[in-house]
Parts: sequence; C-alpha cells; structure tokens
Amino acid sequence: MAVRTAVRAAVVPAVGAPLEVTGIELPEPGAGRVRVRLAAAGVCHSDLSLSNGTMRVPLPAVLGHEGAGTVLSVGEGVTGLAPGDRVVLNWAPSCGSCHACALGEVWLCANALAGAAHVHARRADDGTDLHPGLNVAAFAEETVVDAGCVLPAPDGIPLTDAALLGCAVLTGYGAVHHSAKVREGETVAVFGAGGVGLATLQSARIAGASKIVAVDVSPEKEELARAAGATDYVVASDTTAREIRALTGKQGVDVAVECVGRATTIRTAWESTRRGGRTTVVGIGGKDQQVTFNALEIFHWGRTLSGCVYGNADPARDLPVLAEHVRAGRLDLGALVTERIALDGIPAAFENMLAGKGGRALVVF
Repeated sequence: MAVRTAVRAAVVPAVGAPLEVTGIELPEPGAGRVRVRLAAAGVCHSDLSLSNGTMRVPLPAVLGHEGAGTVLSVGEGVTGLAPGDRVVLNWAPSCGSCHACALGEVWLCANALAGAAHVHARRADDGTDLHPGLNVAAFAEETVVDAGCVLPAPDGIPLTDAALLGCAVLTGYGAVHHSAKVREGETVAVFGAGGVGLATLQSARIAGASKIVAVDVSPEKEELARAAGATDYVVASDTTAREIRALTGKQGVDVAVECVGRATTIRTAWESTRRGGRTTVVGIGGKDQQVTFNALEIFHWGRTLSGCVYGNADPARDLPVLAEHVRAGRLDLGALVTERIALDGIPAAFENMLAGKGGRALVVF
C-alpha cells in the first residue's frame, strides 16, 4: 500500500473500547477514488452506535460519516472532480444496479455499505489495518473515498456548515418531506432534540406545519427546540402522549417523528398521533428494543408506523434543494451546532449524547 504522510484520526479498536486519536497512513487514491482534506465532521449518534456494537461494521475502524472538505487528488478514471473542489461526503452511495436502486429507492441500496469492508488505512504506529466505519472515515484530517462518496458542496455555504448536510439535515429533512410527507397545516411532534431532531423541527417548519411539538428528556433543550421551529415543548415522561393530545384538541398530532431509537419512545410517538396518524422512526435502536402492539389497537387506530433510512433521501437530488433553503434563510445550519471541538473532543461528545445534552457537536479541522 503506497502511502503519504500520516494524518490524525479517531479510531475505534474494538466494540466497547475507548476511542483513540492516533496517526494513520492513507494510501494515494487508486482508480475511481478521491483524497479529501476534511474541513469539518459532525458527531452523529450512529458513530456512537458503531463504537458500542449496536451497528456492526468491521473493526478496527476510523469513524465519522458526516463531513465536508476539499479534494486534494483524484485517482485514475475519476471525472468531474479536481484538486481544490469543495465536496460533501456521502456515506451511503447507491450502486444504481440493485433491486432497490432499480425501484428508485436509493436509500435502501443493497451495496451502499460495501466499502466499509475494505481496508481504508493503517495505523502509523503498528501497521494495523483499519476500515472506514461508514465508508468515508470522516473523523480524520484527510480521507480517501470512492468517487461516489463525494458530492459537490453547494455554493455560498461554508464547508463547516455544509458538513451537516451529509447526514443530520438530509435525514431530518427527508423524514418530514419524503417519509412522513408532512402537508401544510398539519401538526407534528418530534421526539429527540439532538442534531437530527433539530433538523427535523426546522424541516417541519419549512413544510408549513401549524403546530410543532418538540419532546426531549432534557428541559435545557427547550430554547434550542423553539429556535428551530417548535411551537410547544414537552419534557418526556410517562404522560407525554396525554400532554401532546391535550395540545391538539385531544386528537393527537397528524405526524410523529421519532429520532431516538428506543422502544418506549417509538411506542409513545405512535400513541401521540391521531387516529389515522403517521409515525416515522428515524432513530436507530438495538435489536433488544422490542416494540409491541395488540391486533385490536392496530385496527382501531388505523395509524401508520414506518421506518426511515437516511431520510429516504437521494443526496444528489436533495442537496441542491437543501442548499436553496439555506441560502433563502429558511434553514439555519449553524443553529444545529452546540459545540465545536477538535478530534480529541469526540469521546466527550459521545458522553454528552448518552446524557442527552446539546445538539450537534462539530469537529472543526
């Protein structure tokens, strides 16, 4: 493996092991690949799920999947990209040929994570092979990715803001506009006011929702949630569904979006919708999180419960739409970020996520 100068990266050695910030050696970009210098990378709950084993990928790995940066060099056969180009990383590139892609459901591409099995780099200290956690290994000063994992960064948007478009904003916007298909005037409840939840709140406002109820375990997040578009705020408890119904004429909301990934929260979100309402689950929970319903209530309530992968989004299609919302002032990317950190700050950002603190932490290089 031909290598260039070592760069710093955040590596998870094994499931449950502490994250290590260390030097790695990257290869020069081979055929069809691109080397990118990162400007920023968001710390997502999915990165935590990879480190604790909730989501399984080959380890050891360089984590990070939400980022933006500048092209340094391109490999043979790469067209449309050149050194100096500003790009957003796309952690789930579609292959274009599997069954899901043929149906136009590129967010369900069977081969989207094929790159995660490949050797991405080596540790500089002992030569251990490293994998890219979700294809792009954005928790590093530089990365080498398949050309399909980069998209042009929108003009007029700083790369430190554009990084958030690669996961949190695409997911939140897609949950509202593609999965739940929120219509103007409908009522919406958003469970979880982290990075994705805040993006979902902003997206519900953009969709023209008449009432937007934010739900979170932390009272301290109310100001963040209201700034993002929430008209009401509920601190999560055993009475959450009842409180939401009280805010909506005892009917329940038209749409609930669950951004937490816990069985109790999914069940509460479902119970918070009106008869015939729609619940979209964005949060990624463990396989031990069992959600139960009885047959009679499914019939009686006529509600819809659906999963939502990557916001059911097509990044190539949706990034320009999001960029226009940003430029028009309808979408505030900076408002999602509550902490700007260095690579060494990622473990603390994980702890804050576990404790339900803050919105998005952003690694700025």
